[in-house]
Amino acid sequence: MSNEHSEIISRHSLLWLLLANVAILVPLYEKLTPWTMAICGICLLWRLGIFIGKVAKPPRYLVTFLALGSAITLALIISSIGLLNGLINLLVLGYALKYIEMRKRRDVRTVVLVGYFLIALTFINQQSIIYTLILGLVTTINTCVLVSLYHEGNKLKETALMGSKLIIQSLPLAALLFIVLPKLPPLWMVPQNGSATTGLSDEVSFGDIEKLTRSAALAFRAEFDRSPPANHLLYWRALVMEDYDGKIWTQHKSIKHIEKDVQFTVSGRVRPSGNPTNYSVIAEPSYQNWLYGLDVAFSDDSDISNLPDYRLYAKRSVDQQYRYQVQSYLKSPMSPVLDDKVKRINLSLPEASNLKTQAFANQLLLEYPDPLQRLNALMNYFNQEDYFYTLSPPRVGPQQIDDFLFENKAGFCVHYASAFTFIARKTGIPARLVTGYQGGEWNQQAGYLSVYQYMAHAWTEVWLEGKGWVRFDPTAMIAPQRVLEGFDAIFEPESSYLLDSPFSPLRLREFPLLNKLRLSLASMDYYWSVWVLGFDANKQQRVLQKLLGGVTKQKMSLFMLIAISLIGLTIAYSAGLLTFRKRGERHATKYTQICNRLSSKGLKRRLDEGPLDYGKRVELAMPSLANEFALFTQYYIALKYQPLTKQGQKKISKLFLSLFKQIKKKL
Repeated sequence: MSNEHSEIISRHSLLWLLLANVAILVPLYEKLTPWTMAICGICLLWRLGIFIGKVAKPPRYLVTFLALGSAITLALIISSIGLLNGLINLLVLGYALKYIEMRKRRDVRTVVLVGYFLIALTFINQQSIIYTLILGLVTTINTCVLVSLYHEGNKLKETALMGSKLIIQSLPLAALLFIVLPKLPPLWMVPQNGSATTGLSDEVSFGDIEKLTRSAALAFRAEFDRSPPANHLLYWRALVMEDYDGKIWTQHKSIKHIEKDVQFTVSGRVRPSGNPTNYSVIAEPSYQNWLYGLDVAFSDDSDISNLPDYRLYAKRSVDQQYRYQVQSYLKSPMSPVLDDKVKRINLSLPEASNLKTQAFANQLLLEYPDPLQRLNALMNYFNQEDYFYTLSPPRVGPQQIDDFLFENKAGFCVHYASAFTFIARKTGIPARLVTGYQGGEWNQQAGYLSVYQYMAHAWTEVWLEGKGWVRFDPTAMIAPQRVLEGFDAIFEPESSYLLDSPFSPLRLREFPLLNKLRLSLASMDYYWSVWVLGFDANKQQRVLQKLLGGVTKQKMSLFMLIAISLIGLTIAYSAGLLTFRKRGERHATKYTQICNRLSSKGLKRRLDEGPLDYGKRVELAMPSLANEFALFTQYYIALKYQPLTKQGQKKISKLFLSLFKQIKKKL
């Protein structure tokens, strides 16, 4: 009966379980399907009803029915939500259903352990410093559930303090393990999440980049060794589109084939010559492989391939924050000599497509036989005619470029870049469409650029004899402020990237003090990304080198031995297997030793006998020891029970220890 009673879950633990359940599941809401959220809501409400005494525990057949229904539903929709999201939903459903059918204390421990796993899973997807602090709080709440199991009589505040104390005590150990343990690559591959892609796509139509202008999400951040280039030079290349079917621009199959085999091939592009601009980039998760770099980008990172179209390509998808080093050779030409096959690809056009535009291109070719003069004339044409730059262009028909160029005369960057590329090809100039980002927000406090999704941009690269691929951006002729000063110079944030982001911190830009606070918090998050999330094997090696003054096998072995010993001692001390004598116990130990000596001579101290009574008995039985033991007893009482100054305690302690030696010698 007593054993059954010990397995009963107290109301104190049930309350902490309710708090932990909500705290763990809320950060995962973006990953959950409506069906999963509905099941979790039912389980939470049922547990709340149990807590307040309104409903009984659910029968096992009901829990089994919900579990089977959930599994079948997930199996039916897993192809649309992706394997990774499906596994997350399955784990969350298991957590919720186990939570509702708990009956014994060991069930609570199981739920807590699964809760820790879900917290870690959330951290994999959300690693900003704000989320880290939030997840630290969630971890503390989950720990409080365990504390409540073993301290049922504690109040809510006492349990919270004890749980917080346990987490704080673990931080030094976590920091030591973080620095010491080898930084090994993951032993598994995270399933690709096809439905969670963000940002640019490997195909572009007239409306694609326009959609990104409604997103205030961060794309990446860049920190330069020196002052960053001016805004009009910040063209971050991501994708190169060479195929056009009259509606959509896509990558050519040859470059897709190279990207597919990037894991098994060595980058064939050689480092450009010249004086590079050095910088590092922290890319946000995009679940894609393409990276960002200025002209002409080159990276020595082993996990990055330098593609022949002068792009950077990660060897595995960017599913977490990814930091890499780049050198850009801004004055170096791209492909001074063009391969005939590449030239044919970048001159091809769909047959019978945009006939009005083709006629206009032929006329332009007759008037300007020189390629550079022809391109400049086309740029001036956009500037002089009544073209309009807008985020809400009119609809176009099957002949997209014809409708835009001669009917609507209003469009976004993709419209102008598509028309420019089409006309250049028709007049015999190899041309391609490039997508990426243009500009960046400078954070003066931390010295880095933030590039957001709404800064997505498209432009044209044409190949000129002796110059290679050269950038032409017709947007600069229609809306020069967009390139010179940034997106916000011509578009209202409230009608673009803030329209669907009511709680975006970018709204604080209008208020100087709040904007300063926003930039400060962003700086903290940036340093967190650089120093903690970016703590890779190379940084670990540099830290250890500073600590050890040169990393050798002998030093590393000794350092690891010391670190592991400290970790072991810490764990043993925390578990109560190792104790250290407190400073005040030294005098009690000496006093006990004398009492033990007297006990061997027939003067044993009784359990109910205080130091004064015992002292009087010793004085009567051993007159030769009376004076010394009387003083010894007084000093002991003063040290143990009386409030003393630091100097007074030191003086009496010295006298006490001196008498201890004298009495010990006599005995």
